[in-house]
Amino acid sequence: MSKHHDECPCGSHKLLAECCKPIHTNHALATHPEQLMRARYSAHVLGLVDFVVQTYHASCNAEQHRAAIAESIALTWLGLDVISSEIAADGQGYVEFQAGYKEAGEEYILQERSRFVQETINGQRYWFYIDGEYPQPPPCEQPAPSAPVTSNKTVGRNDPCPCGSGKKYKKCCG
Repeated sequence: MSKHHDECPCGSHKLLAECCKPIHTNHALATHPEQLMRARYSAHVLGLVDFVVQTYHASCNAEQHRAAIAESIALTWLGLDVISSEIAADGQGYVEFQAGYKEAGEEYILQERSRFVQETINGQRYWFYIDGEYPQPPPCEQPAPSAPVTSNKTVGRNDPCPCGSGKKYKKCCG
């Protein structure tokens, strides 16, 4: 099934011009963390590196990681499924999602529970992505391998940390 060429890549079934594109122009228009998360996903599909960098919280120092962010954006993104979204009592926003992507001919699914914070800048409220956690896999019934598993694949800054913490590599061992 092919998507209409004007449909927003975020999976909302709305037109891009009525969904994520206005947020790409002024990210203060995202009044809920799910809107910003969808706009960030669409920015990955559309190659909008600047938007993704600008919507990280300042504490993330995203500008220093621009090359790695651009590398992630250059992947082939296959679709987005928002599982849940909320604004918690402490004012932080959370969005759990799955995003499919293709890398080196293989298809993968990234599942994350993203955390967003809101700040007022020049009188306008903005949501910013701050970090995310990966759901813990169920405990494995098999015995642990006797030797560490090695791989030639480089761990990306947004990949799950190989230590098994459930956090992104950049927020854990990176």
